Amino acid sequence: MPGATALDDLAETFDLLGDWEERYRYVIELGQALAPLADAERNPDTKVSGCASQVWLVHDPVRDGTLHWRGDSDAHIVRGLIAIVLDLYNGLTSDQVRDFDAQGAITRLGLSEALSSQRANGLASMIARLRADAAQTIR
Repeated sequence: MPGATALDDLAETFDLLGDWEERYRYVIELGQALAPLADAERNPDTKVSGCASQVWLVHDPVRDGTLHWRGDSDAHIVRGLIAIVLDLYNGLTSDQVRDFDAQGAITRLGLSEALSSQRANGLASMIARLRADAAQTIR
């Protein structure tokens, strides 16, 4: 499953980095690698509620039965968290999105201990948005 493979890769990298200062730098680098959204894509329909920072997630058309999103934020670390979420979820089918253990992934990466409650809530809101998009996708 693509999400599990992405999780294994991220967990391995996080383990190699060691401390959270290095991990945060890596998360920020992941966010910097995201392609920015067009201004028109930053709108009320794509904005994720429940995030302290501004977060937008764009659900692209289904390709080959798999789902894909793009995202952006006005905060560096949050943008990196978007990159992680997209890495875990892009390329999954709607059933795989539904079945993916997001909380297990967050715990495995150590994010549940490292994030402030506001960022953790924002991360949960992003995942909830992806799941809602997947649930609305015609299979």
